Amino acid sequence: MSLRGTTAGAATAAVLLAGTAAGVAPTARAAAPAQAPATGTATDALPGVQFVDITGDGGVVLKANVFTPAGADGSRTYPVIVLPTSWAMPQIEYVAQARKLADSGYVVVSYNSRGFWQSGGHIEVAGPPDIADASRVIDWALAHTPADPAKVGMAGVSYGAGISLLAAGHDKRIKAVVALSGWADLIDSIYSGRTQHQQAAGLLSGAGYLTGRPSAELQQTMKDFLGSNLAKEQDMIEWGRKRSPVTYLDRINENGSAVMLGNAWGDTIFPPNQYAGFYEKLTGPKRLELRPGDHATSEATGLLGLPNDVWTNARRWFDHHLNGAANGIDGEQPVQLKSRSTGAYEGYPDWKSVGATQRKIAMGGAKTIRANVDSGANGGTVLLSNALDQFLKLPPMASVPLLPRAYASVWQSERYAETQRVRGTAKIHTTLSSTKESGTLVAYLYDVGPLGLGKLVSNAPYTFHDRTPGKPFAVDLELFSTAYDVPAGHRLALVIDTVDPLYIEHNPTGAQLTFSSPESDPSYVSVPLRDK
Repeated sequence: MSLRGTTAGAATAAVLLAGTAAGVAPTARAAAPAQAPATGTATDALPGVQFVDITGDGGVVLKANVFTPAGADGSRTYPVIVLPTSWAMPQIEYVAQARKLADSGYVVVSYNSRGFWQSGGHIEVAGPPDIADASRVIDWALAHTPADPAKVGMAGVSYGAGISLLAAGHDKRIKAVVALSGWADLIDSIYSGRTQHQQAAGLLSGAGYLTGRPSAELQQTMKDFLGSNLAKEQDMIEWGRKRSPVTYLDRINENGSAVMLGNAWGDTIFPPNQYAGFYEKLTGPKRLELRPGDHATSEATGLLGLPNDVWTNARRWFDHHLNGAANGIDGEQPVQLKSRSTGAYEGYPDWKSVGATQRKIAMGGAKTIRANVDSGANGGTVLLSNALDQFLKLPPMASVPLLPRAYASVWQSERYAETQRVRGTAKIHTTLSSTKESGTLVAYLYDVGPLGLGKLVSNAPYTFHDRTPGKPFAVDLELFSTAYDVPAGHRLALVIDTVDPLYIEHNPTGAQLTFSSPESDPSYVSVPLRDK
């Protein structure tokens, strides 16, 4: 990549973003125009880009921009890539990458997802109208650009990733997908362990109101979700299932799209576990990339046109699967992991090979903690904490010896004589009893140094309802997947408490939780550790 190209891409993105901030985009609640012209107008400031209106499902107008390869004169066709925007982002989100793709011989159509910014309609959260919109945009591209109907791809970040995957299960024309920082299972993303991910859902809800027009269904669903309305729990699960690509897995596999998935270890909106599980079930050409960071932080510099290996691999994926380029990406190990500790990439033949060796740390004895008090162990702040880990290697920390044992149970391994490479998904199995019928616990795995300072390796919440007080029951919980090196001389510590600002907790006042380890069913945390 030339410096000239990088600078131009960054400048283009900067011009468009500045225009949006200055008021080029109308307020989120402004009505979209009714007309949907077939062609748009290239701007003087940005030659080569056309801003167009595309008629989406139900006549809703979608604001879009189109890049075509230089010199396109109608004498030949080109592969086409459709890019739905991320949640709350304006239509110029992908302009730097779109220009690079056009320079590489692609027609690129990026459109503002319905309900946001200048596009019409309401926010449907990747519901059926959004899936239909994707097909309408493909229809438009084939009718109004030199796009090759046999070479259609879709890509996106976050919301755009989810829509792209869903569309691949509904439109057989889509031959390749790149889904970055997205979701495969919406419920497992923001309701894992039957626990509301409060900060993530609140952030998405707030951004939706600021930049778009939430549908009545979305408003009611978020009210029930954040209000812990258990009477509507099954309705909310069905709402999320309808919007989860894993629900349409058979269709995606039948259609045979080549799917590349990318995510961050510390994604506080769409944790990596649900992506990894989905990846394993895909039967077509596939690739999984996991890196340090939080939601969409791995892709962010590429959106400004700066060098970025996520977007480089995305282009390689399309070059091979849409253009047939012999660039070697099909010969690489399909699972590519970047360590949080070393920054080095590691390749694996599949996801199950990542955490093939599980070593147990016993959770012996009986320990009781009181609920409703934050012990000081927590998973950090949405978007911020794991970005600090990505760029400065500063994950959330806690002094393990100083954690109050009345509010936090702690189990520790022996000190390790050699570096321990945690790769994959740690799992907890324990026996729990509560003095109340409902409750929430949050588990944390820490790397503890000689002075007792713990650096967060992983965490996950767990909530239960309708349990008989005092009656023990088994708990199995997967922590969020990760790649982290525990230095020699350090140990691993499992900490469990009941309050974390990331999550909504369901502990009644005065509740106490007791963890035990029956002889017939010992408690443990199983940690995936790899030899060098």
